[in-house]
Amino acid sequence: MRIKDVLLVPGNGAFFYDDQAAIRAGATQDGFIYVGEPITPGFTSIRVPASSLSVGLVLADDMVAWGDAMGVQYSGAGGRNPLFDPKQISDLTSRVIAPRLFDVDASRYLDACTRVFGPFENMRLPLALEYGVSQALLRVAAHLHRKTMAEIICDEFDLPLPTRRIPIYCQSGDAREINVDKMILKAVDVLPHGLINSRQKFGVGGQTFMEFVKWVAKRTREIGPPGYQPVLHFDVYGWIGSEIGLEPQSIADFICEVADTVPGFTLNIESPADFGSTQAQIENYAKMVSILDNRGSSARIVVDERCNTLEDIRLFAEAKAAHLVQIKTPDVGSIADTARAVLICKANKVGAYVGGSCTETDLSAQASVHVSVATQAAMMLAKPGMGVDEAFSIVGNEQDRLLATLNRRATKNVG
Repeated sequence: MRIKDVLLVPGNGAFFYDDQAAIRAGATQDGFIYVGEPITPGFTSIRVPASSLSVGLVLADDMVAWGDAMGVQYSGAGGRNPLFDPKQISDLTSRVIAPRLFDVDASRYLDACTRVFGPFENMRLPLALEYGVSQALLRVAAHLHRKTMAEIICDEFDLPLPTRRIPIYCQSGDAREINVDKMILKAVDVLPHGLINSRQKFGVGGQTFMEFVKWVAKRTREIGPPGYQPVLHFDVYGWIGSEIGLEPQSIADFICEVADTVPGFTLNIESPADFGSTQAQIENYAKMVSILDNRGSSARIVVDERCNTLEDIRLFAEAKAAHLVQIKTPDVGSIADTARAVLICKANKVGAYVGGSCTETDLSAQASVHVSVATQAAMMLAKPGMGVDEAFSIVGNEQDRLLATLNRRATKNVG
């Protein structure tokens, strides 16, 4: 089956693109906007409505398979691709990608991705473009083989059909208290993210952050269902290192101190520090992981910044430079590389967290669910948006539908 046409439709992401450098430099909030001049190239203001580009692949039978391209919230930060430009991506897709798509066998997923995503002018294609087109190609293969997207991934990577449900992680945005309550009432597996992205939210010596951690644990016990024990996961955007210094021992000491305030809970700390380069990040994160392991701490280090591409993820996993690696799907590129990233992490006995961004769409979130379940990741992000309810329903319901479909097929085959 061949692809006979490509449709390109500008659309909306579910949240906003934010200039992380300007926020870290002290930009203040006025309602929902940030006041001040942007710092990161490409930003016309510190907070910009997220945009996306839907890519529709039209098959000979007139079925149209869609995928969505977009950037991440903090585009241009931590070694990431610059701010998403839908006009640029649309032009590149029309000129370069469409002719390649017309020339591939759409039923062979990995082979199609390899052929379509080859370099252009000796450079890799924009990762957002790879992400959107690879989702559409995965849906094409699923349609042609009359299978789920998860089954296509299992077939292509020679994986057994999955049966285990993947824990779901929700993020709160700035509406921390209200959204924490929502997460607890819905018995979310991993919560709350917290968006600790400024000195004000972290506090002098981390005291504001520590009080918030204790409050989340206390609130979980107060209003959570009996026996409910979620993983507590906080993204601190490098503020531990910024506030108390870039010494791995001191950072590990602080993390252990936080973990000790919430006994009985597993504590994930994402992006405790930014050491300025991928290599420095690997070396220092590996030291922190070793310190926590030697102490038998319940705390786990999660890497995000400086760990973007598939090769970055391989380096972190092989160095044991995190307990969990966030596979930030639009930053990895092709969603086939998200599957590869999970398998690399698992081969190195490092947790694989299929993340992404609040700026994504329903389509990209659903495709991510299929890859997460097929590869049996350690956890996956509820996305898109920052509202909890919508993201949790999109990801949770897609997973439940998928597992019901796979269970029926397995039962039917046995019978």
